[in-house]
Amino acid sequence: MSERKTPPEGARGAAAGTTDRSMPEAQSGSAALPREALKIASGYAFTGPALELGALLWDGVCLPDAQVRIPLPMLNRHGLVAGATGTGKTKTLQLIAEQLSAQGVPVFLADIKGDVSGISEPGVRNEKVQARAAEVHQAWAATGCPAEFYALGGIGHGIPVRATVTSFGPVLLSKVLQLNQTQEQSLGLIFHYADQKGLELVDLKDLRAVVAFLTSDEGKAELRNIGGLSTATAGVILRSLTAFEAQGMADFFGEPEFDTGELLRTEDDGRGLVSVLELAAVQDRPQLFSTFLMWLLADLFHDLPEVGDADKPKLVFFFDEAHLLFNGASKAFLESLTQTVRLIRSKAVGVFFVTQTPKDVPADVLAQLGNRVQHALRAFTPDDQRALKATVKTFPDSAYDLEELLTGLGTGEAVVTVLSEKGAPTPVAATRLRAPESLMGPVDAGVLDSAVKASPLYARYAQAVDRESAYEQLSSRGAKGPDEMKAAPTSRRKDPSVVEQVVGSGMFTSLTRSLGTQIGREITRSLFGTARRRR
Repeated sequence: MSERKTPPEGARGAAAGTTDRSMPEAQSGSAALPREALKIASGYAFTGPALELGALLWDGVCLPDAQVRIPLPMLNRHGLVAGATGTGKTKTLQLIAEQLSAQGVPVFLADIKGDVSGISEPGVRNEKVQARAAEVHQAWAATGCPAEFYALGGIGHGIPVRATVTSFGPVLLSKVLQLNQTQEQSLGLIFHYADQKGLELVDLKDLRAVVAFLTSDEGKAELRNIGGLSTATAGVILRSLTAFEAQGMADFFGEPEFDTGELLRTEDDGRGLVSVLELAAVQDRPQLFSTFLMWLLADLFHDLPEVGDADKPKLVFFFDEAHLLFNGASKAFLESLTQTVRLIRSKAVGVFFVTQTPKDVPADVLAQLGNRVQHALRAFTPDDQRALKATVKTFPDSAYDLEELLTGLGTGEAVVTVLSEKGAPTPVAATRLRAPESLMGPVDAGVLDSAVKASPLYARYAQAVDRESAYEQLSSRGAKGPDEMKAAPTSRRKDPSVVEQVVGSGMFTSLTRSLGTQIGREITRSLFGTARRRR
């Protein structure tokens, strides 16, 4: 961190409080900027398409001729939006999302508090909006974005989103069930057996049926060649499943399974679709919804081809309340997540984690987040002060005193650093952010429900389907053994590969090392254990 000291309201240049008139103008016809401010502003003078974040703050003054921006092609290099509660993180997401949509990039947002649905409606002009637009030289115009609304298992306002247990895989399911490492490995063995025998795990009763069979006298012999399943561990898994269902979570698993390709759509006018997952009704179940978000991202990665550096992302995916994703995560889960984030950018998908402080994100993941928007932090307690110091250390060297600046930022202000068009970090810039042009608040529940039911996707996903799967096969097999009653292949599955069969087992770590040079699809299958599907 620089030793340069600043007042709480901003930063000082080389000649504090003065303007160096010998410096060139930042833009044609604009007033000359202070020397240090001009140096920062030059780092954001991109020539290609970009997202406009706001205007530079220097020495407590907003400089609208020094615009702070993110190059559109760099949005697949991932990012972080952080800050204390009430500092404007949600509005920043909205600002970025609506500009991405306008430039033809689909966006995925998780709406945990129920206040993001307004992105579908034009905003309301008022004195605050007009004042902010004038301060940052924003040509504000009320504009809504094309949006689709989803809800996990249909709980809440949205098109139901479900996943089959087979597709979800043992690593993600272990996190949802809060299993330890031994139990996670045993669950991987159960999935391995079900794959071998063609027992498709569509919903939770399928998984329970397979676990019960493998701990029976008849079933124990089935695992003789690949390892055993202890009765105690099986009991823990079954009890976890029962408790999980008792909380009303069984509806999230089943069919029709959501096709994550729906998130990649654009409208006829070229705008990107904003997909909003409404989570207000399940916000008290963080282990579930945070892991479901990871499943959506992993499933996208499975199906998307490698494209390298694209002119713009195919999708930008926002993980709100990102700390929930990492809390209680196993080593296997964290390794899988880190690998997915590292590789998915080559498929033109950008991932933004949204949380309170950078320390909420593991270091290996944080190192991959090239675009940073840091709102104000509090320093009321010793823990707050330590978090503040840790946050400052994650930024490049700066002309600002970041410890002082980050505690003095106002609502809708942030410290920004992004990747330039050449992939190098831009100078740290205190920024007064633009105002979103869509509605800053939720839309009426009735309006939301009408929009959901009017969607062509509603008829496809609204009604749950319970077809024959592992539960029915094991219940009706009679004298037949599992080898004699293999399920017929479905249109969505291939025979499992060796990598898929052993996911979650004790060989997990060595296998992922040996597969490091395989294509991204196989790496992800091995890491998360999600099932191979055909669209």
